[in-house]
Amino acid sequence: MVAMPSHQHIEHGAATLSFPAFWTWLQAHPNCILRAGTPEVVLYDDDDLHWHFAVEGDDTRVVQLIRGKTLVGEIVVAPGDITYVQGVASEAEDEYMFELISETESDRVAAYHVVLSHGYDAEATPTPGRAVH
Repeated sequence: MVAMPSHQHIEHGAATLSFPAFWTWLQAHPNCILRAGTPEVVLYDDDDLHWHFAVEGDDTRVVQLIRGKTLVGEIVVAPGDITYVQGVASEAEDEYMFELISETESDRVAAYHVVLSHGYDAEATPTPGRAVH
C-alpha cells in the first residue's frame, strides 16, 4: 500500500488510500456521488434521490440511496474485506472512479466501486453539514 502525504490528490489511478480514510472523506461528499455499486448491482444518482451513510457495528458500513423517506437501494460494505481503495481512470471526463479492492493470496477484485464528480482531495476539510459542489 502506498502511503499518501496529507496534500495528496487521487485522480485517474494516481495512488491508493486506506478504507477508513476514504469512508471518512466520502461521507462529506454525498452530493458528489454519481453512482455506486458492486460487480452485481449499481445504484445511480438522480435529482430526487439522496445518499445516506450508516455504520452498523464495527464490521458493517451501509450506503443507501433514498427518495424522500423511501429506501431505493443499499449496498452493505464489509470494511474488513477491503484491503485498500484506488482511484482509477474513468471513461467520462468529469467522473472519478474509486474501487474498493479486496485481496487474497490468489485473487484481487474490485468488490465495490464509487463514482464521484471530482477526485479525492485529502486537504478538503469537512465542514459541519453537507458538502455541496
